[in-house]
Amino acid sequence: MSGFASSKDLAEKTISFEELGPGLYGFTAEGDPNSGVVIGDRSVLVVDAQATPRLAEEVLAHIRKVTDKPVKHVVLSHYHAVRVLGASAYKDAELIASDVTRDLIVERGQQDMDSEIGRFPRLFRGKESISGLTWPDLVFHKRMTLWMGKREVQIIHIGRSHTAGDTVVWLPKEKVLFAGDTIEFGATPYCGDAHFTDWPSTLKAIGALGAERLVPGRGRSLIGQKEVNEAIEGTSAFTSDLFAIAKAGVAKGATLKQVYDEAMGTMKPKYGQWVIFEHCMPFDVSRAYDEAKGLDHPRIWTAERDVEMWRSLEHGTAMKSAEIQS
Repeated sequence: MSGFASSKDLAEKTISFEELGPGLYGFTAEGDPNSGVVIGDRSVLVVDAQATPRLAEEVLAHIRKVTDKPVKHVVLSHYHAVRVLGASAYKDAELIASDVTRDLIVERGQQDMDSEIGRFPRLFRGKESISGLTWPDLVFHKRMTLWMGKREVQIIHIGRSHTAGDTVVWLPKEKVLFAGDTIEFGATPYCGDAHFTDWPSTLKAIGALGAERLVPGRGRSLIGQKEVNEAIEGTSAFTSDLFAIAKAGVAKGATLKQVYDEAMGTMKPKYGQWVIFEHCMPFDVSRAYDEAKGLDHPRIWTAERDVEMWRSLEHGTAMKSAEIQS
């Protein structure tokens, strides 16, 4: 066991399945990864597939309580394993992703799968049912529109933030947004593969849509402009605060460990109550430090790199890999 804070997170979460408008639902679970559901005239679209087919079956069970229409489309908001590896549960669905997300699966999908399964044992319940990497059937560039009968669904590669391929699902008539991990609410943004410099402009683009109801990547469904704005502002504050600390540390020649200690001391009083704060911070600081040093393309997380980074920052042990120190 690596000793990740998340490895001790074994308590079951309470699932909520909240109607955001006619035929629109947010599947949330107290800070675990969310899914969205869009019911069209003849079929259903799901946003984010969950970590394993077993967990995806829980989403399907809730869908079956409100409709018997078939799930024909699954949108992958980005490439992370906790979002995509349950897709095989949707046997007849077409999987949709941005072209950048597919490129990231090619580049680092297997390493990310191995890394995330090691970090989050509870979230990968039923991992033996995972058939392998999830590959999109339909890849789009920048944006596409899906008409589910009379219902318009815009699928937008909104900009780099949580990852380079971040995609949101926007229903302009209903003003409902499924935001993926571009936005969190009461949950710590995971920034291990982030683009801090671009995140503010991505959040500005999301704000310009004018969503009145929003399902974040983690946290409860948000109702009303006030709650939507609160979520956008909270995500912006966390990521901006962290990157400012990293840039200041790099400017004065601080080590990664020194930047981590500064970030924990400064940010824990404000954000420490958010879900998975203790788990995310080593990964978040590592990526912020890299980007502050000029590394635009995030380095790939491997299971070995995870463990070495965690031990070095949490326990002060020496790192075995020169790569971690770069």
